[in-house]
Amino acid sequence: MGQRRRLKLDEIDRKILQILQEDGRITNAQLSKDIGLSPAPTLERVKKLEQAGIIQSYHAVVDKEKVGLGVMTFVQVSLISHKKSVIEKFVDKINKIDNIVECYYMTGAADFLLKIVAEDIASYQKLMLEQVSEIEEIEHMQSMVVLSVFKQKRALPIPDDVIEE
Repeated sequence: MGQRRRLKLDEIDRKILQILQEDGRITNAQLSKDIGLSPAPTLERVKKLEQAGIIQSYHAVVDKEKVGLGVMTFVQVSLISHKKSVIEKFVDKINKIDNIVECYYMTGAADFLLKIVAEDIASYQKLMLEQVSEIEEIEHMQSMVVLSVFKQKRALPIPDDVIEE
């Protein structure tokens, strides 16, 4: 196995990442003003961060409620087995369900944590009964309905030290 190269981020790189996480639509001209560099080296640094895979994508953040998705839940899932084939079948099936917007493989009491959005409780119940509970690889599920969101930070804190490339 090859040795991983490391990309050292300086204060300007970290500031670029902070600004772009808050506003991915900022112009290069404005970004360059905000970080104190001219536009050409600013663009070069952004391209370097993209090529290194540190910046993976740019996307719009959609307000769930304004598009009719008023219910958000987290579902802890325990599988019938920890065999690779069982995990792969489960992941393949949940990837086909659009309302499951996030899936995490976990340690602890459950194997997976799913984040699910739905229009309302009735549509959530229908989704669970007709799709999720029909997945044969699931042994046990526990749902937690989100009542309120008090913090939802999308920007990651960028550490001062080295990040792997």
